[in-house]
Amino acid sequence: IYFGTGNPAPWNETMRPGDNKWTMTIFGRDADTGEAKFGYQKTPHDEWDYAGVNVMMLSNQKDKDGKDRKLLTHPDRNGIVYTLDRTDGSLVSANKIDDTVNVFKSVDLKTGQPVRDPEYGTRMDHLAKDICPSAMGYHNQGHDSYDPERKLFFMGINHICMDWEPFMLP
Repeated sequence: IYFGTGNPAPWNETMRPGDNKWTMTIFGRDADTGEAKFGYQKTPHDEWDYAGVNVMMLSNQKDKDGKDRKLLTHPDRNGIVYTLDRTDGSLVSANKIDDTVNVFKSVDLKTGQPVRDPEYGTRMDHLAKDICPSAMGYHNQGHDSYDPERKLFFMGINHICMDWEPFMLP
């Protein structure tokens, strides 16, 4: 069984230290025992409300060596399309949906960690303009599909950015 977990709160990163383990995570569980087989955290310390619980597409594809692989592909609200080996949760690829994604410069394929651009962070002392994607995400709750004959994914994508202006409430 494959599913995603939601985001931590509040968004303001200065009020919530740490990676907030198990939030923003793709889990693979044994359907008979419930045992977690793997957990891959896509956005440690999510500060934008990306809540990565949306669709997980399953496919069987050949890798570059011609070996069959069982894959899970997840277009996340954070603007990254993740592909994992669904047998063990190892990261196969993590690519921006398009070049306008700016909260991350890239995803380190060795560690699986996103490389943040601090210009688009949500800290208390910072006005961030044109954060892409917005809290709605580049991919939200729409359903997607995979065509195994053409080896193509079909996805609905939003292109909405936002500004972040922190302020204190009395």
